[in-house]
Amino acid sequence: MTAAIVIPARYQSSRFPGKPLAPLVGATGIAKPLIRRSHEGASRVRGATSIHVATDDDRIAQAVRGFGGGVVMTPASCRNGTERIAAALPALPPETDIIVNFQGDGLLTPPDLVERLIAHMQANPDCRVATVAVRCSPSAYRHLIADQAEGRVGGTTVVLDARGNALYFSKRVLPHIPPGSELESDPPVLLHLGLYAYRREALAAYLAAPETDLERIEGLEQLRFLVKRIPVHVLAADPPEWDVIELNNPTDTAPIEAILKARSIP
Repeated sequence: MTAAIVIPARYQSSRFPGKPLAPLVGATGIAKPLIRRSHEGASRVRGATSIHVATDDDRIAQAVRGFGGGVVMTPASCRNGTERIAAALPALPPETDIIVNFQGDGLLTPPDLVERLIAHMQANPDCRVATVAVRCSPSAYRHLIADQAEGRVGGTTVVLDARGNALYFSKRVLPHIPPGSELESDPPVLLHLGLYAYRREALAAYLAAPETDLERIEGLEQLRFLVKRIPVHVLAADPPEWDVIELNNPTDTAPIEAILKARSIP
């Protein structure tokens, strides 16, 4: 089975307009746009045969072509990244069996987690959709709670059933931990990385289904799979050596740049 990585990117964002082109300074003091840093993160993954940025915006497409990346232009009517990836399917190599959704703001995604996801799909041909979540470190948990207290969304959490399938995803921190609980020092919270792998038929089924109330309310596209009873298998992983912070808000810039410098990423 061959795997392609697709990075969905749109310019208009209610929380952070123009986010894919937002500059982030690395260890050498050089600023690169988010979309380039995410593409460079995806290029560290072993086992993917191709990488594509799916967008409807000429500014993003120009930036990607400027650093030598591949672009698939998709309709502006795509309501989320999964729909955008589904729309990009005709442009992918026909032998592609597994499509990986590498989030455009997931530049700190550990490449080994992507490799595990691809390997899981290859070893489990009946798995239609899979994703990854990591156990929150205390510092990442504090970051999520601080954002939640200020009315910002710092990330998405997921709770699982006994078989490792997702029960629910939320932009609230789940499960709730009472302030001051000893669990805050080792929070039983799974931080969803927004990293997915799909079969072609799962993407086709997703695109054919109408938008659901829950995905509209939460702003989480993956809830459409759950509402339509398409299981989403979650690979739970230990926390990586660094906090996997996504660029959701401008306030995330400083901690992300600190991690880039600490990891000597240019």
